[in-house]
Amino acid sequence: MENKEHTQPGEWFTVPTTDDDGYTIMVTGRADVEKYRSRERNNIRVEVTMPYTTAGPLGFPDEASAALLGEITDAFHAALKGKNTAMLTGIYTGAGRRDWVFYTFSTESFNGFLNRALAEFPQLPLTIYTENDPAWAEYDEMRAIAADSVAE
Repeated sequence: MENKEHTQPGEWFTVPTTDDDGYTIMVTGRADVEKYRSRERNNIRVEVTMPYTTAGPLGFPDEASAALLGEITDAFHAALKGKNTAMLTGIYTGAGRRDWVFYTFSTESFNGFLNRALAEFPQLPLTIYTENDPAWAEYDEMRAIAADSVAE
C-alpha cells in the first residue's frame, strides 16, 4: 500500500475495529513512518503485549489499568524521542490486552531500550514476540484497517 498522505512527524490516528471474537479493538497507528521504514535494516517487528483488568463486558481497561497503560506508552515515547533504536508504529487496545508494535534493526538494541523504558515500573506481565518483517506487512495491515474504518 503506497502512502500518499502528507503527515507531520508524530501524527497518529485512532480507529475502532472488531476482532474475531467480536470485541472492539481500538487501533492507534503512527502515520509518519516512511523515513524510518525506508531504511532496509529496520525490518524486525517486535510486539509487546500486556493483559489488563477489564471494566465490564466490552474488554476495555478499568481506570487503574488505563492509567498504567498510558504511563507505559508515555515511557516508550520518552525513551524513543530522538533515537533510532526503534519506532512505535501501532497500539491495539481491547479484549483485555494492549499490544504495542515496534519496528527495529536489532533485537539486542530493542531489549536495552525496553529495559530502560520500563525501569521505573514494577515487574509487568509482558509477552514479547519478534519476527522479521522486511515488507512491514503488519503495518500495512493496520493501515488497511484504518482505511476500511474510514470508508464505512
